[in-house]
Amino acid sequence: MVKEKLMVMERYDWQQRTALLLGEEKMERIRNAHVLVVGLGGVGAYAAEMICRAGVGRMTIVDADTVQPTNMNRQLPAMHSTLGKTKAEVLAARYKDINPEIELTVLPVYLKDENIPELLDANQYDFIVDAIDTISPKCFLIYEAMKRRIKIVSSMGAGAKSDITQVRFADLWETYHCGLSKAVRKRLQKMGMKRKLPVVFSTEQADPKAVLLTDDEQNKKSTCGTVSYMPAVFGCYLAEYVIKRL
Repeated sequence: MVKEKLMVMERYDWQQRTALLLGEEKMERIRNAHVLVVGLGGVGAYAAEMICRAGVGRMTIVDADTVQPTNMNRQLPAMHSTLGKTKAEVLAARYKDINPEIELTVLPVYLKDENIPELLDANQYDFIVDAIDTISPKCFLIYEAMKRRIKIVSSMGAGAKSDITQVRFADLWETYHCGLSKAVRKRLQKMGMKRKLPVVFSTEQADPKAVLLTDDEQNKKSTCGTVSYMPAVFGCYLAEYVIKRL
């Protein structure tokens, strides 16, 4: 009984820190919200953690990748003790440790165009965080979410960039100096979708020398070099966008 009371007091204390800033009414909406985070790499894992720490009541996390040595410089789940483990499962344990009361759905699966509608129809999501870095599933997730009028915010490219002062919120159609944004715009236009889409991107010119060949990431032949803090900043921007709009 005493232990249960202490747990309630601890929960009140850490969530009250957020409530002091955002207000109790806002905190109640956050506690009742269900957020879907797709992609748990350098950007998505940080976005999910900040949303978790804000006290969200339900979260679904999706990523089938395993932790690789090349992730060590920038990804939240990457440690020598977690090499070879599924990122989603590593992070699920971490998020439950942060907030034991969170209702967490863990999907260690690769999203493909054909299973995205099933994912979106499986629950009623209050917000979607898109942190996918592969074009086809990224665009199909955006397309299907917007078709269903589910609120979504998307991460553009954090690779080959290093100046955090140039990270911005914008509409996808107004971004520049971002190769991923350009590719997403082109694909969405072909799909007949040109609605406004809130994104996080950087106005910084990408370093053309920061391109690495890779053979340990599914569906990718190359990846951009990335400094430790840049994906984390993108993830925090995504979390801010969601938390302020729940």
